[in-house]
Amino acid sequence: MARRNKNDSGATGVLVVDKPSGCTSHDVVDQVRRKLGTRKVGHAGTLDPDATGVLVLGVGKGTKLLQFVTGTDKKYVGEVVFGTTTDSLDSTGEVLETFDMSPTLDAVVAAAQQFVGDIEQIPPMVSAIKIDGKRLHELAREGKEVDRPPRPVTIHDLAIAPTEDPLVFTMSVHCSSGTYIRTLAADLGSALGGGAHLRGLRRTAVGRFTEEVATSVDEAELRPLTEMLSHLPMMQVDEAVANQVKNGRSLGPSSGSGQLAIVDAEDQLIAVYESRDGEFRPVKVLVG
Repeated sequence: MARRNKNDSGATGVLVVDKPSGCTSHDVVDQVRRKLGTRKVGHAGTLDPDATGVLVLGVGKGTKLLQFVTGTDKKYVGEVVFGTTTDSLDSTGEVLETFDMSPTLDAVVAAAQQFVGDIEQIPPMVSAIKIDGKRLHELAREGKEVDRPPRPVTIHDLAIAPTEDPLVFTMSVHCSSGTYIRTLAADLGSALGGGAHLRGLRRTAVGRFTEEVATSVDEAELRPLTEMLSHLPMMQVDEAVANQVKNGRSLGPSSGSGQLAIVDAEDQLIAVYESRDGEFRPVKVLVG
């Protein structure tokens, strides 16, 4: 049996942090490690240093469940600034081009609708995707630009609202995991015959975790592991079945497809199963 490091607190669960601007997602991870006295901390989806909002962190056994949170839908709000493009596609970059634009609300709303649904995006050079073993943002810092294959994403909803500045519009997005909001803003500018960049990005939801429950690191409190899987159906099992689950055994025949969170008689999460080849088989076992 693996033994816990004597200097590790053994903390486990999920934290929902409201990341401030000016720090990286990894900075937040380090803050949580110090606060909880454990190295076992990870996050479910990076936010840019200037971006704010919901950052979900798994602690202890929660790090094993981050994969089930990372792939959930996200929600964002930000401002699209028309008339200028930047090398980073957001307000932190150097201006590349300027355009004489006078977008109306109706025109921006109409242009935005063409991006709703299943689309493809070319990842920005400042992203963390690896090409030939090197991250794009590392290549960008070296002044290099490489071809990037487009990636399929889904925009479920895209709402546009005006601001006091005629060149700036608020954009609210509900999208699949992996969507680049800065790319969406730049593509919206191109669709209107000019250019645009993104500023003031805020993530308002990761799956069922919303900004209403997000707090600072100092105020954040550990939540049960089951909350990381609240988007999945849950099945409670007795002691006999729980012992089978802990040993990674299948749970018999199943119909359809999908994943299932398994909890014991004390409502403690013990595993995640999924339907494969006509039966429920383990994806992740947390105990045993």
